[in-house]
Amino acid sequence: MSSLQLQDFAAGWVGGAASVVVGHPLDTVKTRLQAGQGYGNTLNCVLTVYRNESVAGFFKGMSFPLASIAVYSSVVFGVFSNTQRLLGQLRHGDTSHAPTLVDVALASTVAGFISVGIGTPVDLVKIRLQMQTQTYSTADVKLKPTVPGFPVYRGPIHCFRTVLQKEGIAGIYRGMGAMLLRDVPGYCLYFIPYTFFCGWITPDGCISPNPTSIWLAGGVAGAISWGTATPMDVVKSRLQADGVYLNKYKGILDCILQSYQNEGLKVFFRGITVNAVRGFPTSSAMFLGYELSLKAMKRGHTETNP
Repeated sequence: MSSLQLQDFAAGWVGGAASVVVGHPLDTVKTRLQAGQGYGNTLNCVLTVYRNESVAGFFKGMSFPLASIAVYSSVVFGVFSNTQRLLGQLRHGDTSHAPTLVDVALASTVAGFISVGIGTPVDLVKIRLQMQTQTYSTADVKLKPTVPGFPVYRGPIHCFRTVLQKEGIAGIYRGMGAMLLRDVPGYCLYFIPYTFFCGWITPDGCISPNPTSIWLAGGVAGAISWGTATPMDVVKSRLQADGVYLNKYKGILDCILQSYQNEGLKVFFRGITVNAVRGFPTSSAMFLGYELSLKAMKRGHTETNP
């Protein structure tokens, strides 16, 4: 693998770490709204978490995604960029050819498929840690020896091992189908708007977008992607949170039907506001971290190899 290809993976790692630091508190609120009960609305959820768990409650489960989502983002951006170059070579005869809309869509789809293999266990552990102190009013504690409201897992490693021991590989990849249905179209609606807006707001004559263009385009892309992905994100969150205290859902379709029957159509849009709001700063941080670190590495490579 060439240094140029490796730089994409390294820059993706930086972008992923930046996005976790910025977005985790709102991600916790989003997960509680989607998979928990009794919050009512976003503000009530924020106040309840703060009142019961203080500021630390918003950062619950952050250590694992900080370490793992950086790797996850590294794979996503690395695969996306290298797929674009491969498509440039195959379709246009030049790896540096400016990608067309079809190129971006195909590269986004490939990145979405590959990312799910890494992202499903990461999201499952994160959500289990975020949800384990949530009180389940409908929980039948006879189903599990654990009492709702008290921690089940001591940390990310313990959570991963516990799920693996009790539920096997299938448990670790619980919600994978829903995540696939969320991420493949989600990444298309992530990279395509970013590419479009970045090109649109970058002044004519500029070789590469400036930080302001990257920040704005990344934020808009994130808001669009996360906003439209909310219905399937709700299903994924519920499937992955399921099993902390009891098992309610048999699969994607059962989760959709039960959620609809119990809470109506509006349940699939629960958290859409916090998803869209959270999508802007996290994606801005992601793309800024990626583009600026990539630019720095390329500049350093040029200086050391004149």
